[in-house]
Amino acid sequence: MILIGEDLNVMSKKISQAIKERNPEPIRKFVVGQTQNGMDYLDLNVGPLTKEPVETMQWLVKTVQGFTDLPLCLDTTNPVAMEAGLKTCKKKALINSASGTSESKEKMLPLAPKYSAGIVLSVINDAGLPSDADERAASILESLEFANELGVPNEDIWIDPVLLPVGVDQRQVSAYLEFIQMIPDLAPGAKSVCGLSNLSYGAPKELKVLLNRTFLVMIARYGQHSAIVSGFDEELIHINKGEIPEIVNLIHRAMNEDDMDISSLPQKEVEYVKTTQVLMGKTLYSHSWLEV
Repeated sequence: MILIGEDLNVMSKKISQAIKERNPEPIRKFVVGQTQNGMDYLDLNVGPLTKEPVETMQWLVKTVQGFTDLPLCLDTTNPVAMEAGLKTCKKKALINSASGTSESKEKMLPLAPKYSAGIVLSVINDAGLPSDADERAASILESLEFANELGVPNEDIWIDPVLLPVGVDQRQVSAYLEFIQMIPDLAPGAKSVCGLSNLSYGAPKELKVLLNRTFLVMIARYGQHSAIVSGFDEELIHINKGEIPEIVNLIHRAMNEDDMDISSLPQKEVEYVKTTQVLMGKTLYSHSWLEV
């Protein structure tokens, strides 16, 4: 699976301060670390960037490109900042993100063909987030048609089904899994992507990585193309590289609902099985699911 490193984010005080002070050193550490850990893209999340959007985005892109040759995923809701970043990128960039809302169609989607960029296209529309797989399909088909008419081929579209926190709506996990299996038929040539850490938002810190790693294996099995992840989660990266096959096989067995005697498993494997059961909706989510 293609991994997009998420750690250059203005929600981080270090990153936010570095951008404010135009200090490249904290940026360098995050860029070099994620690059060395094998990320395929780096996500630059600057949020709405209302203050000096052009100069700030150009400085950040130039700074990051001074430390890595990886392609960039530009993450902002400000189309002015987005365009400034696209103009500055040396390699084909990824726009993160657009949607089926009227505003996005007017201001963000046209930037993809203008700069020959890839684009993350979410299933959100003017009515909000579709509630199930079929509604997601209807929404994305309408947005795909619009994007294609603008000159964006499916091969440049990365579909985001929108992953909600499991602690907020556990049922949405199954809708997500159902939808990603529909994508090859709905949009031949298009890719799929998600913000993986959205799944574990609100969970205790020690459980976040377990949720994220488990779900990465699950969506990979169903054909997910890419995910925006922490570029410093070493076990997740090793799992993605196929270097811990026993964990992958264990999660697959739990997904198959094989008759498993978890009392005979090491504690780490028990945790992965129980987490899979939560994400499959077999066990009710709570912060204490490992203790059940």
